[in-house]
Amino acid sequence: MIRVLLAEDQGMMRGALALLLGMEEDIEVVAQVGAGDEIVAAALTARPDVALLDIELPGRSGLEAAAELRAECPDCRVLILTTFGRPGYLRRAMEAGAAGFLVKDGPVEELAEAVRRVLRGETVVDPALAAAALGAGPNPLTPREAEALRAATDGATVADIAAALHLSESTVRNYLSAAIGKTGTRNRMEAAREARRQGWL
Repeated sequence: MIRVLLAEDQGMMRGALALLLGMEEDIEVVAQVGAGDEIVAAALTARPDVALLDIELPGRSGLEAAAELRAECPDCRVLILTTFGRPGYLRRAMEAGAAGFLVKDGPVEELAEAVRRVLRGETVVDPALAAAALGAGPNPLTPREAEALRAATDGATVADIAAALHLSESTVRNYLSAAIGKTGTRNRMEAAREARRQGWL
């Protein structure tokens, strides 16, 4: 049996995925979580063969959890399953050590087969997304610029961001200005929106 951990914040979707995967003769869902900061603890307890992770999760993103899983549970293969097929997300998922990346609108048979394939050591990527990723350039934002943009998304002031990141206000302004320039937008809110759309945040 292939032991699967499922991380999805929408309860109905999580239940439906668990039910559908459970109908497969060789797959057993051994753990289900609704938040990103519950993934590693659940994996250490349940010891899944494959972790099926959404990206947008409360507490911690599936991408952050994927990187931690690689360190804490190296035998567990990670398959990202997301609503948002963005080239930037695919690139970040691969950098975090994910073995696969699928978009949620595919058939469940495809998902079950992807679980089997990543366990065999294959890399599974949604074909349309792979093509888009090849055409997209790399993330132009530095980690600090991305961090400043993330902190700016809730309408925080420069002073708020500087305090949260332990930086000077002038440094924060420089990071935000650079991010606005690189995203080709007019202000930090637009820059954050564009960076999210591209999957860079």
